[in-house]
Amino acid sequence: MNAAVLRALGQAPHFEEFPEPTPGEREALVHVTAAALKPVDRQMAAGTHYASPRQLPAVCGTDGVGRLDDGRRVLFGGARPPYGAMAERTVAPRAFCWPVPDGVDDVTAAALVNPGLSAWLSLTSRAGLQAGQTVLILGATGVTGRLAIQISKQLGAARVVAAGRNPQSLASLPALGADAVIALDQSDAELSAAFAREAGENGFDVVLDYLWGRPTEALLAALTRPDFKPARSARTRLVQVGESAGPSITLPAAALRSSGLEIVGAGSGAIPPLDVLQDGFRLLMEGAACGELSIDTARVPLAQVESAWEIENPQRRRLVIIP
Repeated sequence: MNAAVLRALGQAPHFEEFPEPTPGEREALVHVTAAALKPVDRQMAAGTHYASPRQLPAVCGTDGVGRLDDGRRVLFGGARPPYGAMAERTVAPRAFCWPVPDGVDDVTAAALVNPGLSAWLSLTSRAGLQAGQTVLILGATGVTGRLAIQISKQLGAARVVAAGRNPQSLASLPALGADAVIALDQSDAELSAAFAREAGENGFDVVLDYLWGRPTEALLAALTRPDFKPARSARTRLVQVGESAGPSITLPAAALRSSGLEIVGAGSGAIPPLDVLQDGFRLLMEGAACGELSIDTARVPLAQVESAWEIENPQRRRLVIIP
């Protein structure tokens, strides 16, 4: 079969032949129809992700959409190494093959589920967002950030502040539900002042952070109080999701001691039980089917995966590999 085969970390995968998979016990053979190319796929291929493959060659792609031998259309994940989603066929645990409703096409389902579940779980399981609260999204111009705006509103957030680096995408965020936007291309002092201004008297209840690095340090400066007065918000739950602006920050002790700041991570170390994931999946599919959730996509043939790997994607569309 044809697949996107990674032979060395730090290189793009190549379109080439790979041995056919054979499903084992409790596994399903999946005939892949769509697999999104996500930042995590690039990081794993680069060798910079903690889950990068240990044995090569391997097929890239963590999840996708396909059909089982009985014709059922499913979203699948957790392919057994060395197999992956960017191939004509793969094997995945039957427990991670979930039916895709008729109202959602293959490309949309493949593009939406990974970033949508990430945003939904970060807001619910990790941040405990309640209706009427205020959310700040650092990295709102990216694919997942744009979905996080929509999902925040879907969950009842009263106010969503969106901060991002892409001017064109930033201007489009109010149409998705953002109540205010913050451009990150400001000086540190200006950026901290902007965060403080949008926090207002009540502060931020939830922060989803897809950036880390300098933007987060500017936010911490805005949240740090210079006195003994109580913090404006009793709790500010910052959920660390990504690191596209830098892998580390300087965290002053005063930022924690003078504010209601709590920092937690969202990733493989905080995956909830399977039934919770399935609930999130169903809600995402329902939102997509009725038009409440949208995502911009671009189709790329599997044969062009190597060139697609190098696309920086300034339009913030999710590239979807089509076998």
